[in-house]
Amino acid sequence: MAVAFLSVYPSIRLSAQTIDTIIVVNRNVFNLADDAPGFLAHAANALHVTTRAGVIRRALLVNPGDRYDSARVAESERALRSLYVFSRVRMDTTRLDGRLALRVATTDGWSTKPQLGYSAAGGDVTWLAGLVEDNLLGTATSLIAVYNHTPDRNIFTLGYVSPHFFSRRVRLQALYSAKTDGKRGDWLVGVPFYETAARHALSIDGQAASERVLVFRDGVRIDSIERRALRFGVTAGLAPHATSRDYLRLWVSGRWRREDFAPEVPAPTVFPRSTFGTVGAGLDVGHVRFQVLERFNSYARREDVDLSQLFHVGVWAAPRAWGYPSDRAGIGTEVAAQLSALWPGGFAVLNAAGNGVFTAGMPDSGRVAGALTVASQNLRGQTLIFHLEGARLRRPAPDAPFDLWNDHKGPRVFGIHQFTGTRMAWLAVEDRVLVADDVWGLMGVGVAPFFDYGGAWYVDEPARLGGDLGVSLRIGPTRAVRGDVAEFAIGYRFGKGFSGSRWGFAIRKGVTY
Repeated sequence: MAVAFLSVYPSIRLSAQTIDTIIVVNRNVFNLADDAPGFLAHAANALHVTTRAGVIRRALLVNPGDRYDSARVAESERALRSLYVFSRVRMDTTRLDGRLALRVATTDGWSTKPQLGYSAAGGDVTWLAGLVEDNLLGTATSLIAVYNHTPDRNIFTLGYVSPHFFSRRVRLQALYSAKTDGKRGDWLVGVPFYETAARHALSIDGQAASERVLVFRDGVRIDSIERRALRFGVTAGLAPHATSRDYLRLWVSGRWRREDFAPEVPAPTVFPRSTFGTVGAGLDVGHVRFQVLERFNSYARREDVDLSQLFHVGVWAAPRAWGYPSDRAGIGTEVAAQLSALWPGGFAVLNAAGNGVFTAGMPDSGRVAGALTVASQNLRGQTLIFHLEGARLRRPAPDAPFDLWNDHKGPRVFGIHQFTGTRMAWLAVEDRVLVADDVWGLMGVGVAPFFDYGGAWYVDEPARLGGDLGVSLRIGPTRAVRGDVAEFAIGYRFGKGFSGSRWGFAIRKGVTY
């Protein structure tokens, strides 16, 4: 009777067994065993360094000697995909001499990417050139060197990201931008909650900047402000309860910053110098659930869509003794939540978040935001998407108002900085139709009729909303480490926020949900 029960429920049988060994099968970009792979496949494999087996093993959340746990195996697959060095990842079990073995099969994506980009919308043009290596010598380390031209400024960016800096779980990120009107550096080092069952986390982050902030209103630049900042932060977390499916995490954080703004014209004789300190604590509760989809935001790869049930709350203290003026000192609060529903072939996810600082019981500054996304793949070869979001700010910093062009939100064939402000709304309806999933073994192609309506505006003006109705050609790589889709969109514009012809054209990165 017990044997029959276990044969009907193999997952129960596996969960009662121990993983004896882990087999790693790490493949290059192209499978040369395919018929007539061609010169391009041979050349790409010869130039590319295959991800090292040790790098793959370090990313796994299971080890030989562990009890088999299907949730941790699925999370290990997600951890490998989140390295963004593979085009395909698959984990399954097999038997070797009657013992349980876990087989990890990966196919590398092409990671050395010359950057030659161009985008245009509403007559505004941006372009970039450079080099990005996402898998340096097969170590899953990223190096970035890119020059970017925009209508506002030119920016040369250098970046370095290592998911295992000097140990298995320590992550390091560093980014430096030299601009024609300033410079900025950001960094982060630490051990995150790298898995659902992780018990501890610690990170240190910071920023140094001397840069110009441009303020736009209704598509026109109205101000130019100098920003100087230096910031350090430490965050530590402890999970009293953590399994492979849910968690309760407590965190504490401290922040020290020096941040000042001054008008560029006329330039101040003495630049202001202010220092601030804050300390906060809170908790996070989560029940983890992911849906694995294909052809959602990319082509020919499995994508992890986070449909977890989440709740976050935190309280911050910003006292006068730590640099805040009497009219800005107070208590800050932050709350965020995510709810979702799942059905065969589709899902719906609702997000809401808010934060604010209260002085003498009155709100001083803050932000509230909410978004709803509904997606369905119930029609063969199609992905139907409905997305609605809105947000508002109260007394933001000069560099904080919404700019839908920078955020890749809002009507997609409108120009740069056409929608800016402290209020924003955006509705998008899109039907992504697959034309071909793997043309020449290199790219996926699709078309997407779309409808956008939204905008951004300031509190002292009426809602400034515009829309577009059109169709886009979507092209995305299938062998690259990242499946970012390029979009060529043409649409008919209406409402506010555009100038010139009612017909608009945009070349840009595709919208991701």
